[in-house]
This record gives sequence, structure tokens and C-alpha cells, in this order.
Amino acid sequence: MTSAKQLRALALVCTLTPSPGDSSSDLLAQQVMDQFAANDVKGDIVQVVDHSVKPGVAVDMGGGDAWPGIRSQLLEADILLLATPIWLGHPSSIAQRVLERLDGELSETDDNGLPHMYNKVATVAVVGNEDGAHKVSADLFQALDDIGFTIPAGGATYWVGEAMHGTDFKDLDEVPDSVAQTTKRLATNATHLARALQTSPYPA
Repeated sequence: MTSAKQLRALALVCTLTPSPGDSSSDLLAQQVMDQFAANDVKGDIVQVVDHSVKPGVAVDMGGGDAWPGIRSQLLEADILLLATPIWLGHPSSIAQRVLERLDGELSETDDNGLPHMYNKVATVAVVGNEDGAHKVSADLFQALDDIGFTIPAGGATYWVGEAMHGTDFKDLDEVPDSVAQTTKRLATNATHLARALQTSPYPA
């Protein structure tokens, strides 16, 4: 009997803050990836803003475009985590660019004629100082579903502070238990779904 291959996760962190600056989106992504590791899922984190990802809707925009390298990591992954802050009630511009580049996958298919993102699981992590995590998650999930990803139950984790206050997730002394439990559930459910798709992929 052939054993299942090691599952892999890729976190694309869409903060506007370049490394090595502190980022709440990166912190929450790290916590999600820790929970993936607890479920025997290996993973990598990419701070998208640190790379020259060109605007466009193709898999390679040429001329020093960094997206093809990131895409290679995504093709190797079974689970995608898209982490974004809320800005003006919307996902960050970096997150929108990632979605636009993922649009190029609609014309790319595997040996079975399916888009490459079929049989991959997508999850979301959202941080912000105002309300809007449900709206941002809904925006991201709709786009990711269109591209071919499968969304698990409880596939989003988030933290938002009080309106009109300046506290960030990274400024908290400890992670609220509700956030920690939601993050744990995300990783558990996403891992379960990824293993199910590995065993029984979508039909050609």
C-alpha cells in the first residue's frame, strides 16, 4: 500500500510592511503555520511585498517578474493560506494583486485537463483595527473558489480591534483564546480536507 505524500502549505502574506518590519498579518500567518505543523503539514511563508510581483493576469509577466517563483511553490503546496490586513474595508492591494495573478491559472491545466488549483485547499487569515473580517474573507473566498481552490469548513481565522482604536494584533500581550481556537480549527479542517482530496481527487 502506497503511503500518502507529505502535505505542504504555503502562506502568502499580503501585508504592506516589507521585511524586517513587524506585521500583524505575518504574526497570525505564523500562528496558522504552527498549527499546520502540529498536524504534520510542512510549510513556507512568503511576504509578497518583498518580491517584485508585476501587475497582470498571466502566470509570467516577464522582465524580472517574481510571481513564477512564488507560483512554483504554490504548485508544490496542497494548502494555501492567504493572509491580509484590512485597509479601508477591503483586502490589501497586495492581496488583490495575488488574486489577479492567480486568475492566470484559469487557462492552465494539468495532465487531466483540470486547472492546477483543483485539489488544493485555500484558507484565509485577516487582521485589522476595524470591523470587516467577514466581508474580506468572503471577497477572498469567492475569488479563490473561482480559481479552483476548495474551501474547508471554518477556513478563516481573524482578529479585529475596536473601531477608532490603534491597537494592532501584534501589540497584544497574548492571543485571545477565541482566535487561538479558530486558528487551530482552520488548520485541522484544512489538513483533513487536503488529505481527503489527496486520496480522492476531483474527476477529470
